[in-house]
Amino acid sequence: MNENEALYNKAIRLSQICNACRYCEGFCAVFPAMEKRREFHIKDADYLANLCHQCGECLYACQYAPPHEFDLDVPRDFAAVRKESYKKFATPKFLSVAFEKAGLLTSILLLIVLAAFLALGSGNLGKDAAGNFYEITSYKTMVGVFGFFAAISLVMILLSCFKFTSHIDFKGVKFVDFIGALKDALSLKHLGGHNYEGCTFPNGEDRSNLRRYFHHFTFYGFMLCVGATSVAAFYDHFLSYHAPYPFFSVPKLLGTVGGIALAIGCTGLFAMKLKADPDLLDAKSLNIDYALIFMLFLSAISGLLLMIFRDSAALAYLLILHLSAILSFFIIAPYSKMMHLFYRYLALVKNAKECRMHA
Repeated sequence: MNENEALYNKAIRLSQICNACRYCEGFCAVFPAMEKRREFHIKDADYLANLCHQCGECLYACQYAPPHEFDLDVPRDFAAVRKESYKKFATPKFLSVAFEKAGLLTSILLLIVLAAFLALGSGNLGKDAAGNFYEITSYKTMVGVFGFFAAISLVMILLSCFKFTSHIDFKGVKFVDFIGALKDALSLKHLGGHNYEGCTFPNGEDRSNLRRYFHHFTFYGFMLCVGATSVAAFYDHFLSYHAPYPFFSVPKLLGTVGGIALAIGCTGLFAMKLKADPDLLDAKSLNIDYALIFMLFLSAISGLLLMIFRDSAALAYLLILHLSAILSFFIIAPYSKMMHLFYRYLALVKNAKECRMHA
């Protein structure tokens, strides 16, 4: 039996035991989803693992948790299955290997290579740009290079999501299920813990909603940054209103608030992972977790520094760093923890369908 088979056999075994026990049925969406099954297969393990939000409440309540001989650890074992699902459904699959084996190191090396490439390509690092980005890197270069990699990344993500939905079986899903899942995802309903008293992550000692808040900061901060870029593109292409924009313009305000929120969220999530109970974590998954947090944080903080020091001699260097961080993020996104954002939502859609059919 290889490592992959052992991983899934362990996840299936714990699902069978949990389904027989049912002590944790009110904790989150995972256990009611288990109860709707009499048998468990690999597709069920992938579905349940991406439905799990790793709060740890079930671990601290479980009578069969380590050091019991059953060794049931749902957060840890489902985290390992999630990591495997990122690799299994990646498109193309072989690119996931570099980020699986050395996620953080690979991301840093990619960042350095891209920064060197952009620096050499611009040829204007020593030039006085007077606060104008396009004096360092032309508008056509930014749009062409970043548009290309963003489009490729989006296509790879969509193909991977299609593989995932085909695997876990999306038959019978209706529009209402997508809406219900979207409400749960946007509110992070299942990160509220049992009876919405807070999550037991990172160490089970106290309940707290901090993890939920940090996820909100990260996600909505990221979306505000996307919104800032979108509004700026609309201004440029349709209103002929070109950058640089004043601080109180819509793109600048969205980007500033989004960047601050993203930096806060990433810092908080990183700190919580450092404090987390080792029994909650799959050690092999931490590498890709840290890689994504690092790249999002660097994108946010470099963007904020770029705004602050825009009229200084540091403009060119900060711009290269910021662009390299964003480009690196586009490249690693389809092969990183970022995929959990999509797979978890799709798992919530399937869960909504099952709840509707069993109502």
